[in-house]
Amino acid sequence: MKTIQFREAICEAMSEEMRRDETVYLMGEEVAEYNGAYKASKGMLDEFGAKRVIDTPIAELGFAGVAIGSTMTGCRPIVEYMTFNFSLVGIDQIINNAAKIRQMSGGQFNCPIVFRGPTASAGQLAATHSQAFESWFANTPGLKVVVPSNPYDAKGLLKSAIRDDDPVIFMESEQMYGDKGEVPEGEYTIPIGVAEIKREGTDVTIVSFGKIIKEAYKAAEELEKEGISCEIIDLRTVRPLDKEAILKSVKKTNRLVVLEEAWPFGNVATEITYIVQSEAFDYLDAPVVKINTADTPAPYSPVLFEEWLPNSDEVIKAVKKVMYK
Repeated sequence: MKTIQFREAICEAMSEEMRRDETVYLMGEEVAEYNGAYKASKGMLDEFGAKRVIDTPIAELGFAGVAIGSTMTGCRPIVEYMTFNFSLVGIDQIINNAAKIRQMSGGQFNCPIVFRGPTASAGQLAATHSQAFESWFANTPGLKVVVPSNPYDAKGLLKSAIRDDDPVIFMESEQMYGDKGEVPEGEYTIPIGVAEIKREGTDVTIVSFGKIIKEAYKAAEELEKEGISCEIIDLRTVRPLDKEAILKSVKKTNRLVVLEEAWPFGNVATEITYIVQSEAFDYLDAPVVKINTADTPAPYSPVLFEEWLPNSDEVIKAVKKVMYK
């Protein structure tokens, strides 16, 4: 094992797959000459050249369309968005083309493409740069949605995403690029659609994903001091959702808290809540509690932003609520 940063795990995954398969290429704003806006493609231009690491104009609709079209000629592109907020400019291509090519061609064409970049908030970046769109994309049949929370998962899942014959939305975080973690020296992949229990527990299940899961870890440490044992599940993949892992844990702990950095209406936590109440209702000893951001655009003020974003204190309160303490 070696210890590397999240951004290095992303770079290694892309580079290894580009060495393995010459049809894989990377395109996006600043990915080449600047080594990536977050240095997640550092050194790749030097190794693979300008035909496979391509700087684009600030025109997400255009280069998303170019990349999707290239899948129909045998390529496997990776499209980097400087932030998924900017993917909204190209969302017509993602939703109306990438997600539907296989079905609308009667299976004659696959669309092996990865759209990747940071999602959700990253501090004082204001409302239009602090949005989480996981549930938006996960709502679309034909798309897979992956949101890793650490370097090990990021590398293994990104390699699987690049090899996948369907379009994958791969969402990262600006605040995780510097995070360090252990990653195997050799080749490995992680299957898409498989959640992982990051912490074993007996009293309550906490389900989360992405960078906000760190607040669940903090809460679990504090709750352990009070004799409350939390089981934490990292979804890793939002679609397909590993509902069996969630149901199995809830049947053991009989309580569920879902932590998600997203607006509270119609999100991933809502879907999980429905699944649990419909398939494990008789196992629940308390109503499911979900924790989300405030139902407003993200504020710029640091004081208001702190109130807007879920934190470990809210997780502790939610756990005690379902424990009737």
